[in-house]
Amino acid sequence: MTIILQLLGAADLRTLAASRIPEHIARRAAAGTLPPAFVAQRALGLLEAGKSADWCATFLMLRESDGMLVGACGFKDIPVDGQVEIGYGVAPACRGQGVATAAVRALARIAFADAALERVLAQIAPDNTPSARVAAKLGFQPGATITDADGEDLVQWVLAKPA
Repeated sequence: MTIILQLLGAADLRTLAASRIPEHIARRAAAGTLPPAFVAQRALGLLEAGKSADWCATFLMLRESDGMLVGACGFKDIPVDGQVEIGYGVAPACRGQGVATAAVRALARIAFADAALERVLAQIAPDNTPSARVAAKLGFQPGATITDADGEDLVQWVLAKPA
């Protein structure tokens, strides 16, 4: 599966943050493709704080074969102490087709192009077996389980920069 990552602009993020779908996106998006409003709101807050769009905005996942939008992914904030966290989601009808694997591989490639970056973090719920499988397939190692601000337990999967 070949996936192209397309960075969402601020106008589209504002529309998504208001729980609406930009018209030009709706026509080519599989159901469940777009990130929830809180993801767009977080991205906008980081951008408004002057942080780089490369690290704080959201990418749409486009299936190269037909241009269909099949998911969204991105970095959750700028790197800190040589590490950056990623997040991703795939439309239900497109799961199990290699979409997440291709997108996470692309995010890791982008991240490791930064000389100062040493690790990519994916925090995955223990019962999210498909996401854990994606992380393991790409070389992420499971680490500690933490409890996030919402009270959800998450396993910290870490991918070290290749030598």
